[in-house]
Amino acid sequence: MENPNTVRDRVALAALKYGIAAISVALALLITQSLQPTVFPTPLFFAAIVISTWFGGIGTGLFAVLFATLLLDYYFVSPTRTFSIHPAALLYLAQFSLPALLSSWFVKKRKDAERALKEARDQLDVKVQQRTAELQSEIAERKRAEEAFHKTQADLAHLTRVMTMSELATSIAHEVNQPLAAIVTTGDACARWLALDPPNLGRARESVGRIITEGNRASEVVKRIRALSKKTTVQKSALHMNELIHEVIALMNVELAKNQVRLRTDLESELPLVYGDRVQLQQVILNLVVNAIEAMNEIRDRGRELVLRSEKVGPDRVQVSVRDCGCGLEASPVEHLFEAFFTTKPGGIGMGLSISRTIIESHGGRLWATSNPDHGATFHFALPIADGSDS
Repeated sequence: MENPNTVRDRVALAALKYGIAAISVALALLITQSLQPTVFPTPLFFAAIVISTWFGGIGTGLFAVLFATLLLDYYFVSPTRTFSIHPAALLYLAQFSLPALLSSWFVKKRKDAERALKEARDQLDVKVQQRTAELQSEIAERKRAEEAFHKTQADLAHLTRVMTMSELATSIAHEVNQPLAAIVTTGDACARWLALDPPNLGRARESVGRIITEGNRASEVVKRIRALSKKTTVQKSALHMNELIHEVIALMNVELAKNQVRLRTDLESELPLVYGDRVQLQQVILNLVVNAIEAMNEIRDRGRELVLRSEKVGPDRVQVSVRDCGCGLEASPVEHLFEAFFTTKPGGIGMGLSISRTIIESHGGRLWATSNPDHGATFHFALPIADGSDS
């Protein structure tokens, strides 16, 4: 059973709608009479019908049409203020009522169209809000995935550096041992100069100066090794590419000698600065040099030569090339060289070149490989010069 309160509300609403229609038509009558029109006393009645239909619906509009037709017949058509039914009156009323019905119908359709449009807009807003929430969730999930990826990539880069440094243990020991041996020898000489009677203080001072120099040299070697093996955050700054190459060469001297590889450098002077992380770029150069040495391990019929070249290419790039004279690149795996876990070395893990390419690309550069016309291969990487840097 329907709630009595609901029924009363419906009745009250209907009464209000029909009241608005009656009042609108009555006002149209009063205003029209006060204007005393000579022809077409209907415009205000059309307006009343439109208002009634717009606010009350088609039922209220039909009521307004009927009420307006009766008032027109009574006050304007019949000269005796009675309801006329003669043919001329009926024709005049039909000329009013038919357009009035069409007006009421058009207003209803317009109202229905606007209502449907509003509902569609509301539904679209809801869908947009839902999709926006979904996109925000997807973006948050993607950011979490990217953060996890970058963390894993950083861990792998650190692992690669540590593994490379462990392979260069002999070279590291030699680099540290050289200044330490010089310190011991110079310290012994200083003691002898001081033991003379009288002591040779001039030579002793020179010996102490050399001890300080060699101590600083040892400290720099240890500092470079710690920087390469330590897991640190990326710290980009303007760098001299040739300095990075010389620092890597200093770590690789013993390894080059042990593998009977002759190093030749062709470094362009006055290179523009590049903007990047020192440790990461050293890691790339170190990895390419180690790969080049390993690529020449099996060479017996010719000399082993490694060429390091730096140059400015184009208006805004610095390029570094590492050339070996090994077995070269096979045609099939060239496209896979920089893929993760792809390796041509028996004991390799296939991450060095992949991480190196990622590092170079994160610096806005490019890393690629080419086959030499005679023997071996050359790995190149190019980086944009730092803003405000010129040759």
